[in-house]
Amino acid sequence: MDKYLIFAPKTRERFSHRLAELYLTLSNFLEEEKAAGRHLQYTKVFLSDAQNQYAELTASALYTSILSKAACSVIEQPPLDGSKITILTKTTDEADLFIHHSIRLTEEETRGANSYIQTMLIFNKYLESIRPLGLTLRDHCLRTWIYVADIDVNYEGMVRARNDIFRSQGLTTDTHFIASTGIGGFSQTRSASVAIDFLTYPTVQESDKKYLQALDNLNPTHEYGVSFERGTRLTMNGKQTLFISGTASIDKHGKAMYVGDIQRQTARLLENIGALLHDGGATMSDVRFFYVYLRDASDRDVVEQFLRIAYPDIPHVLLQGKVCRPEWLVEMECIATK
Repeated sequence: MDKYLIFAPKTRERFSHRLAELYLTLSNFLEEEKAAGRHLQYTKVFLSDAQNQYAELTASALYTSILSKAACSVIEQPPLDGSKITILTKTTDEADLFIHHSIRLTEEETRGANSYIQTMLIFNKYLESIRPLGLTLRDHCLRTWIYVADIDVNYEGMVRARNDIFRSQGLTTDTHFIASTGIGGFSQTRSASVAIDFLTYPTVQESDKKYLQALDNLNPTHEYGVSFERGTRLTMNGKQTLFISGTASIDKHGKAMYVGDIQRQTARLLENIGALLHDGGATMSDVRFFYVYLRDASDRDVVEQFLRIAYPDIPHVLLQGKVCRPEWLVEMECIATK
């Protein structure tokens, strides 16, 4: 079985002290998991300031002895609890079924390249890495996370590039797209406007997938010019995993609902997530965690209180991450398993 947990340091001392605390915490946790027959499969690290923290993180024992031993993604999306660094871990007693690519461009690669070009570069790097394995974007990629710096400026270029790549790889409205979150975020490369994580399942068959819809709640994404699935259910080895894409407060026509009202937007997007889960035969009780992205950090307390009351048993992490439309104050994604 898979276990997802979220770890944040309690200390508010220097960043190095926070890394040391997490090293001890995760070391003890993984010893317990090993005794239970589980191993670390994946981690996602959220930083508050990648420019100042990334090098220190990757030089630390936390990274070299723990995080680098499994699939790991590092992104600047400031945790809104003041921790500076928060880590999601996935441990499992199963064999690794997926390949995780966390592709970040270098300063040299990004110099003079706009978000369209950078997105094309990253997708082409991904395609080059899976081609020798006999894998394709259309058939084997189940999930992407696309982080866009200065998203109000750079999102359009990323969308155009993704649309072009998908068309070239045979992903259309007549076939399918890929579950995805496109959200504000920064890599350690100062001039990068785009960074992408890819989740690939080499043995997946098309019959293992179900593309989730909730047409009474949300419209198909292609109706407003973007190409991703609202959610995808994967059935493999007797287990179902539902990947719910970044979801906001919209109606069945794609119109933003409750503009300016953070509490009602939170309630609506959770209603939308519930409808997508229902299409996949799941409920909120199957959700393992939420990523919560807030455009305005000052909305944190309202959303935190809402989640603690509505879903007290579901772990979550609140992050500073601007959503692609300014009127969307909050966006959430999740993974559910059955």
